Amino acid sequence: MTTRITSLIGKSTTSILRLALLSSLVTAPLFAADNAATKHSTHEQPSPATLVQLVRDGTKKYIDVNNATAAGYGPFLGCVTGTDHGAMGIHYVNGTLLGNLTLDPSQPQALIYEPNNGKMTLVGVEFILDSASWLAANPAPPVLGGQVFNFVGAPNRFNINSFFELHVWAWRDNPQGAYVDWNNGVTCEDQ
Repeated sequence: MTTRITSLIGKSTTSILRLALLSSLVTAPLFAADNAATKHSTHEQPSPATLVQLVRDGTKKYIDVNNATAAGYGPFLGCVTGTDHGAMGIHYVNGTLLGNLTLDPSQPQALIYEPNNGKMTLVGVEFILDSASWLAANPAPPVLGGQVFNFVGAPNRFNINSFFELHVWAWRDNPQGAYVDWNNGVTCEDQ
């Protein structure tokens, strides 16, 4: 009887080891493929910090608002402030770029400045795309640096057609995140 139990234990142990070895041979390539896919996708999409840096690098020439106006940007709607918190600032919009559907971190459709006693401080940018034009040429909302644009329907408080937008707070930290519309670190009080 003891020999029979020992024989069964030996066979069971051998079967378990075979199953463990077989499962490791089957699952190891899956984990490797998943890891490779993760590494590949990391290379495909810039990280949020990378997008902020690309915007900073591409827009540093606009720190001086005079360079922005010389490049075709102009103030639109005055200083935009939130109803319950934060602000955006004054949007300097480039009308030529508004008609452009190309997404380029160095060519935002709007530069955002915070007014401070007559001086303008660059705090961020906004990418703005007409939604009807974009959707006529693309099956999904725009994405830049892994960030999906927000849809703003019409009618809206700006009295313009529906559009897609993405804020990037490249020049002023936003405690709520680099891509949130309202920035509690920006104010319109000193204009």
